[in-house]
Amino acid sequence: MIKFFRRIRQRLLAENRFSKYLLYAIGEIVLVVIGILIALQLNNLNEARKDEVFEKEILAQIQENLASDRQALMNIESNFSNAVVASKKILQADISQQTQDSIHLWLGKVVQFDRFQPLTNAYEVLKSNGLDKISNKKLRFMLGRYYDDEASRMVKSVNDVEIAFNEHWLPILFDEIVAFEFKHSVELRDYTILLRPSKAQNILKFNQDNLIFGIKRIQLGLTTIGEIQELIADELPENK
Repeated sequence: MIKFFRRIRQRLLAENRFSKYLLYAIGEIVLVVIGILIALQLNNLNEARKDEVFEKEILAQIQENLASDRQALMNIESNFSNAVVASKKILQADISQQTQDSIHLWLGKVVQFDRFQPLTNAYEVLKSNGLDKISNKKLRFMLGRYYDDEASRMVKSVNDVEIAFNEHWLPILFDEIVAFEFKHSVELRDYTILLRPSKAQNILKFNQDNLIFGIKRIQLGLTTIGEIQELIADELPENK
């Protein structure tokens, strides 16, 4: 093809037909420009296809991570809610045989902790490639809101309960404990320290407030996860 165009140029120059040669040269430039534009367009289409494939794959991975986070948070919320109910029962209880039979089980629900670590591997891959890879602006915003804000707040709230266990409950347990089964029962020598104004009762009240705040944090996080999961479901090809 190149030799063909070269022969045409040489013939036009040899025949001294400069005007036609000029028109030919312009046409050749136009053809080159069109070829470049077509090549760029094809490259752009190829990159767009790659971005689309990446977006679908990363969203599917994020969806799986969020499902794991959701299950873990629901379990923690359930434990926290049971602990709050148990705390109220202890604080309202009268000293009786019935209370003595139940209080060690209630306390077992209170004197415990959970841990939460969100799965962020897919989101970190997305951030390293650029959040703009997600075409849905609302979904981009919600992902940032969950992973960069709400998840860390939930981690802190869950950690606060563990800190309370280590710094507040353990000293009480060392002095008063008779038997201990984590997340099941706590038997104390003297339960009245929880039923009258005392340091132990103050810890119980403080811990209850911690748990209630943690539940609110988790509920906000679960709501955000639900919204993100719906947005992702709309973006994945199998749902279209």
